Amino acid sequence: MSNDDRGIPHTTPRQSATFNADINSDIRRAAATGIYDIRGGGAKRKLPTFDDLLFLGASISRYPLEGYREKCDTNVSIGGLNASKPIHLDIPITIAGMSFGALSGPAKEALGRGASAAGTSTTTGDGGMTPEERGHSDKLVYQYLPSRYGMNPNDLRKADAIEIVVGQGAKPGGGGMLLGQKISNRVAQMRNLPEGIDQRSACRHPDWTGPDDLEIKILELREITEWKVPVYVKVAGARPYYDTALAIKAGADAIVLDGMQGGTAATQDVFIEHVGLPTLAIVRPAVKALQDLGMHRKVQLILSGGIRSGADVAKAMALGADAVAIGSAALIALGDNDPKWETEYNKLGTTAGAYDDWQEGKDPAGITTQDPELMKRFDPIEGGRRLRNYLKVMTLEAQTIARACGKNHLHNLEPEDLVALTMEAAAMAQVPLAGTDWWPGKTEAF
Repeated sequence: MSNDDRGIPHTTPRQSATFNADINSDIRRAAATGIYDIRGGGAKRKLPTFDDLLFLGASISRYPLEGYREKCDTNVSIGGLNASKPIHLDIPITIAGMSFGALSGPAKEALGRGASAAGTSTTTGDGGMTPEERGHSDKLVYQYLPSRYGMNPNDLRKADAIEIVVGQGAKPGGGGMLLGQKISNRVAQMRNLPEGIDQRSACRHPDWTGPDDLEIKILELREITEWKVPVYVKVAGARPYYDTALAIKAGADAIVLDGMQGGTAATQDVFIEHVGLPTLAIVRPAVKALQDLGMHRKVQLILSGGIRSGADVAKAMALGADAVAIGSAALIALGDNDPKWETEYNKLGTTAGAYDDWQEGKDPAGITTQDPELMKRFDPIEGGRRLRNYLKVMTLEAQTIARACGKNHLHNLEPEDLVALTMEAAAMAQVPLAGTDWWPGKTEAF
């Protein structure tokens, strides 16, 4: 270290933890533009995750199952409480709602192909049902959103389930965005919007404001579909106990609970990073609500928000979920944010793995775009094959863990199979801190 002109050594330059390089760049961008930052994806800040939990494999007190000879089932049925045609899935991993508009037509087709090949369902997202998705999806869930974009009673009747979206993990209490550069002629026609004009989705439904109104809405949807298909309610992970309880009261067949690591096509960065709860923190309160009302495993709980691996799936099952939904991970499986496009990501001022400007519609992978030339780069058949492979691997990983814990079905995993590595994870998941029989807040005897 150099000295000053008096011979006194300079102190080592030290960056501020409060005003770090990322914060400073946010301030400079805000100062230069006068508008808040809009992006896609989920929270980037470090949060407690399922990685902070470990399974206790079998030994003497419990014996494992032999992987080649003893079966471990993965199937799940959704909606059997009220629907005459519940959804039967081979695996408890579904594809979350991602709209046509946010995604290209070929990407939606690939999701349908991959999910169908794996024996699971996909979901429409905001903006309506496309022939590509319906035609290649054995089981398709139709999202019914506050915006009502693309809402069509005929499409409702074509769906295998309906998902009423109240909130999303990336933006609890907020609506989404679709910028004008992605509102092509086809998107505009489906959504009844002007072409090329920025649009913001509504943050709440226009025709109901509370749980009593939600009950009426669910009954209306059951009537239009002749009580055949399940009705899901999707809520952001903010007040999971009460939201789950009220959705059950309103008559939901399944609850989709979305944590803040869940992605979005486009919203304010401040929403993504500062509103909501980590996925790890929302499972147990929701399960308790189901248990308190005598509805656990009768009304299904589908967990989403940053699910990445079979270990995440198994941990969600152990904490009481019936299934999970993946969105961002599915896009990566299709080929988004792939290093093979690094040169083109660099031209956009970003890098593979960090590209989240999906709202700009310039995705070189041809997945989160409406640009006809970029879409040509994406092969929906190959994308579907990759997604199917990924879903297969996740399922095998979850089965491997379940067998190691001596369980013949993923739903037989339980909190007693888990320990936590950190105080935060122990408190959120309500499982013992590793090496102890205690978690923060626990008062009763073990």
